[in-house]
Amino acid sequence: MPRLKDEEIQDKLTRKAVVLEHCSKSRKKEKRKKTKGFSAKQRRKMHLFEIKPEQQKYELFLPLHELWKQYIRDLCNGLRPDAQPQMVQTKLLKADLHGAIVTVTKSKCPSYVGITGIILQEMKHIFKIITKEDKLKVIPKLNNVFSLEVDGFISHIYGSKFQLRASERSAKKFKAKGTIDL
Repeated sequence: MPRLKDEEIQDKLTRKAVVLEHCSKSRKKEKRKKTKGFSAKQRRKMHLFEIKPEQQKYELFLPLHELWKQYIRDLCNGLRPDAQPQMVQTKLLKADLHGAIVTVTKSKCPSYVGITGIILQEMKHIFKIITKEDKLKVIPKLNNVFSLEVDGFISHIYGSKFQLRASERSAKKFKAKGTIDL
């Protein structure tokens, strides 16, 4: 740069903005990375959904059943004798059944009939039930009819029409149909 006199420099600086240091880095908003859950293979490897034999006790899950009864009473606004059965039935269809005491009333496989217990896990095609004899039973929903009783109200659930996960079932609209065969 050619040498300028002090007056020329002063003249240039008085009417212009001078950038002393140029910052070329612009700050970008950092996006939060969404934490991914485990894959199905990882869950199986970690045994996340397996119930250990020492935890397979019916008495351990009775408080879960009491919580479930309270949940159903709150869901159905108190199960009064004058409540409409149709309304209670539709609420039970969409309700979460973890903790409910169910009985297999009809089945194509006669060995399933009469099994009563608390539902520990519900999956798309099966119920895992703990019986009073502290046995963990895996019962398929297909070709089975389950009954559950809440405060004197008995409801029958057809497993063949119930083959959904609990989260999917809560958003599904059930259509009233006639008789259902096993």
